[in-house]
Parts: sequence; C-alpha cells; structure tokens
Amino acid sequence: MTLKPFILSKNKAMISSVVAQIKELQDQLIYHPLYKEIRTPADLRLFMEHHVFAVWDFMSLLKGLQIQLTGTTLPWVPIGSPETRYLINEIVVAEETDLNLYGKRQSHFEMYLGAMQKAGAQTKTIDRFIEYIVGGMDYQKALQHAGAPDAVCQFVQFTFSVLETQQPHKIAAAFTFGREDLIPQMFTAIIDAIQNQFPEEDLAEFSYYFHRHIELDDDTHGPLALSMIEQLCGDDLQKWADVLAVSQAALKHRILLWEGILCHIKNPVLA
Repeated sequence: MTLKPFILSKNKAMISSVVAQIKELQDQLIYHPLYKEIRTPADLRLFMEHHVFAVWDFMSLLKGLQIQLTGTTLPWVPIGSPETRYLINEIVVAEETDLNLYGKRQSHFEMYLGAMQKAGAQTKTIDRFIEYIVGGMDYQKALQHAGAPDAVCQFVQFTFSVLETQQPHKIAAAFTFGREDLIPQMFTAIIDAIQNQFPEEDLAEFSYYFHRHIELDDDTHGPLALSMIEQLCGDDLQKWADVLAVSQAALKHRILLWEGILCHIKNPVLA
C-alpha cells in the first residue's frame, strides 16, 4: 500500500473519531428546548436579532479560511494545495454571492437581514455593529457600542479567538464541526418547530434562507469542509487533537448562545 492511500484511510478514521466524540454536544443543539419556545412573532424576532450575529461571524470564519488558504495579497503567489484552494473558494462563491428568493445575488448574511426586515425584527443593533466595523472599530468595542446581548458577545469573541490563532486547521474545525457539519440537522429542527408554530405567518424569506443553507451544507459544503479538514490535518496527530478541542469548544459556545436566547424569550425584559 502506498503512503497516500494509507493517510487518506487514516484521515477518514480520524474524522469518524471526531464526529463520535462531539455527537453528544451536537445532539444537545439539535434537540435544544429553544426551538419549541419560539411561540409568538415576538419570540421569533428576538431569536433572529441574536442569531444574525452568528450568521455574520460565520462569514468571518469563511473569509478567515480564504485568507489563510488562498492567495489574497499582492503580489500574488500560489499558496498551499490547489485542492484546498478549490474547496474554500467553492464555498465562498455560494455563501457570498448566492441567489436569494427573488433570483438576485446576495450573501447569506444579506439574505438574513432581508428575512429579519420581512418578519419585523429590529436590525438597528446589527446595523450599528456593521457601521462601527466599517468605520474601523475593533469588533469587541463595536459589539459593546452597538449594544449586542452578552450571549452574542461571548459567541463572537470565541469565534475571533479561533481566527486570531491564524492556524487553518483550527479555523477549519470551528467552521466544519461547529457550523457546516451541524447546520443541516440543527436548521431542520429550527425550521420545523417554527413552521409548526407559525403556519400562517409570512416567513418566505426566513424559510428560504434556512432551506438554502440546509441544501448547500448537506449536499455540497459539508462534504467539502470535511475534505478540507482531512487535507489540513494529514497524519499530524496534534492537529487532529486541536480539531477535536476547537470543535467541542465551538459547540459549547453555540449551546451558550442558544441558552442566552432562551433566557431572553422567557424573560423579555432582559432584551
């Protein structure tokens, strides 16, 4: 047996090991009580006003990977594996310039903002945050000045603590196991619960965003992200250990975000 097939076979086993060890945390998210507590339009708006920050920092994770794994500086030089470059660029194209419900190009973040506006959710907090970022403010100060909820601040700060390592395999772990590998099942649970609560609500844009993410991540982006992890870690056992640790931490922070939203829904005065 040649070395390469041996490494690929070993990598598949390592992926399976990580998946097995994070299953309990993923299940906590898939079956989280938050979804059934979204019972009124006000609850849904509150959920969206928190969740939009996770949509935004997902894009930051994605672009962080693109910066680390592709040529994004001048003068250009080829960086890393062409296969890995293809994987991340393929995901970027869909996430940053997908077709929205009306056939227009938008990022998934912009789609979510449109869904919020359609549902009557306030966007002033995320809008202020983006304005501060565009103006050059540090993201932590921008969160504080925009008035982002504590659970949101903690979630985003964790994401950026991973980005600040500038280690592609760690960023890919948060992206893959904290997001892409989880989203199809988690988003299905969310949308099923919400549609059951709001059969007559006009949630076309909200539903489209979630179903589009489910479709892409389940069919394309999830498998691509897993391949990226395999290529970045190779047969380096320390990197695989890092992947597991970051994945577990990412899932725990998502659980804390969900618990923060649930707390606000049950105690609206906190919002």
